Amino acid sequence: MKRRSAWGVLALVLAVGACGGSAEAGASDEANAEPGFQRIINVQVSPIQPTAFDEEIRLTGTVEANRDVIISAEEGGVIRELFVEKGRRVQAGQPIARIDDAVLAAQVEQARAQARLAEETWQRRKRLYEEDKVGSELAYLESKYSAEQATASLRSLEERLARTTIKAPIAGILEDRRVEVGTMVSPGTPVARVLQLTPVKVAAGVPERYTQDVRSGDSVSVRFAALGGDSYTGTISYVGSAVDPGNRTFPVEFTLPNRDEAIKPEMVASVAIRSRRVEDAIVVPQQALIRVEDGYVVFVAEDEGGQTIARRRTVDVGASQQNQVQIRSGLAAGERLIVVGQQQVAEGDRIRIVDGDS
Repeated sequence: MKRRSAWGVLALVLAVGACGGSAEAGASDEANAEPGFQRIINVQVSPIQPTAFDEEIRLTGTVEANRDVIISAEEGGVIRELFVEKGRRVQAGQPIARIDDAVLAAQVEQARAQARLAEETWQRRKRLYEEDKVGSELAYLESKYSAEQATASLRSLEERLARTTIKAPIAGILEDRRVEVGTMVSPGTPVARVLQLTPVKVAAGVPERYTQDVRSGDSVSVRFAALGGDSYTGTISYVGSAVDPGNRTFPVEFTLPNRDEAIKPEMVASVAIRSRRVEDAIVVPQQALIRVEDGYVVFVAEDEGGQTIARRRTVDVGASQQNQVQIRSGLAAGERLIVVGQQQVAEGDRIRIVDGDS
């Protein structure tokens, strides 16, 4: 029994020794292994070349009609006729509606008769006074003034009668008609609304820091998402003189041609005003920029010791337009900017330029 126990202990010792030797051998092999192969990342680059760049002021504006007129009744009465349907085009002076004019028409006829009588009376007294010296000068003057007064009364009534026909003051579109046949109106009652849409205006607010960059007569570029993003060229037609204390902007208006009247009031417009031109600007594609906590960085390709290495650059960005961003500092002309693969590289990585200009 004792002999069997001794043999068991010996077997256990040998097993432990074998395991220890195996572990030591494994550690030695790992220590003596060659370092891992460094990865090489494929990238595309674009050489940085100075170019002319237009710095722009970007605004959001709202379309307004060139002229927006509410037509009101000038006489009181009942609407008897309507001549134009809503949405139709009208010309300046075109009749839109007619107020019942029967009473005024009768008053005009009465005033016309009175004016005719007063004129005849004055002419008789004038002839008698000047030729035959009959009558007094006072009677002559009274008849003259009576004739003039009757004529003035007639003209006043004729003007009132004419105003019973409500006319469009401008050419445009009858956007709204607010009365129907039988509607009772009084002087000042809104009857219709006419919009002139050729051209149109775009109103916006410009931050006060751009006061010196916005001038009446300058050209602007305007786009409308509702119209597929097509660009329209307009002109600054108005620059406000006062800054709104609420948002620190001053008002501006732009005039745009609108021959097909596709641009509608209240549409939202994206406006770009060129503030200044930089002749030798460093400009990079927006997708080359990588956002970090304290700003933006880019990567450039540099040749070092026969290898191409990615180097990180912190950049100060400026204005942007059409996916191009101006770099104020951090890059120099001639450097090779990584434009594809920049998200996969880090400072000091080996890279391979597989496409683009090197």
